Amino acid sequence: MPPDPLHWILAALQQLDEQGVRRFRPATVDPAVATAAPHLNFASNDYLNLSRDPRVVSAAAAALRDSGSVGAGASALVTGRTPWHEALERCLARFEHQPAAILFPTGYAANQGVIAALAGPGDTVYCDRLNHASLVDGCRLSRARLRIYRHDDLAGLRRELDRPGSGRRLIVTDALFSMDGDLAPLPDLCDLADEFDALLVVDEAHGTGVFGAQGRGVAEFLGVEARVGVRIGTLSKAVGAMGGFVAGSEMLVNWLWNRGRTQMFSTALPPAVCAAAAAALVIIETEPWRRQQLHDLSTHFATGLAAAGLTTVRGANGPIFPVLVNTPERAMHAAAQLAARGLIVAPIRPPTVPRGTSRLRITLQCGHTRDALDELLATLMQTLANNSG
Repeated sequence: MPPDPLHWILAALQQLDEQGVRRFRPATVDPAVATAAPHLNFASNDYLNLSRDPRVVSAAAAALRDSGSVGAGASALVTGRTPWHEALERCLARFEHQPAAILFPTGYAANQGVIAALAGPGDTVYCDRLNHASLVDGCRLSRARLRIYRHDDLAGLRRELDRPGSGRRLIVTDALFSMDGDLAPLPDLCDLADEFDALLVVDEAHGTGVFGAQGRGVAEFLGVEARVGVRIGTLSKAVGAMGGFVAGSEMLVNWLWNRGRTQMFSTALPPAVCAAAAAALVIIETEPWRRQQLHDLSTHFATGLAAAGLTTVRGANGPIFPVLVNTPERAMHAAAQLAARGLIVAPIRPPTVPRGTSRLRITLQCGHTRDALDELLATLMQTLANNSG
């Protein structure tokens, strides 16, 4: 019998075990009890609690019934673009105050497809070192020259931009960094993009619905929407559905229809998902109290973290709060102890974050209460004190 060509995987998995970074499939808590006892979910990105909103669920059910289909059946450029896709595109364009919009199957696919469509060999992309993996992979997929910068050291980015070179230049950044919870310095990045004739590409994955007076994201919140060249969004976080999108000029959207490979060669989103996302966007527009309540809770929790003296990332102001515990083992042990008390948080370890910065990643939802946050904080302090070794 020939040897198993995958025999090397066993040793590789054992090495992951030794490093404390092996992943296992968790049993997920029912989202229906995400904000109520006996389980409190502080690991979900459903920031506005829209994934189970009856109006969103009803819209999905109606589309499922009326379309008579679970899936779209083909890519959007073949037969997969239904009236529900077209309606969501219009809804997104209106929401973002742009002429047009294009859908992608996921936010990951949007980031990969957009960057690879806008840059190529001979061009240069400047990627923040803490960007989401999808942005990093998009930069690599483009085959452009890759330069890494830190958003807390824009002098370094300036030096890179000031070097002689040819081709197009893209500055690529998250708007809200998903593991650190701080905001990108978008006004400063806009200034650099203007000065060096670069295109600023911003992923609003965790900003859409959460930041800005109208919920359009961090660029709106910081007053630089008109200065950002390309804004990418996701429907799978605050919107509570699934998918990614870009809203922009007809020219940009037409280019992505022709060169966004992750969109062109993927089956389109299910019609029911499109209907759900469109319904959620209307709620985001008409119920700003959800966003305000989320920010009020974030302020309350940030104050509690500071008073407790727990180590977090400077600038984290919600709804994402990392509590640094340094080692993978400590992160896993603390998360398990919290879960035993009905408090679900995400233990984050390398390679998702740099070595030595393993953490508990706490995400808030507008349906949480101050009492729930206080319970989490007290239990967190006790858990970390008992596992300080």
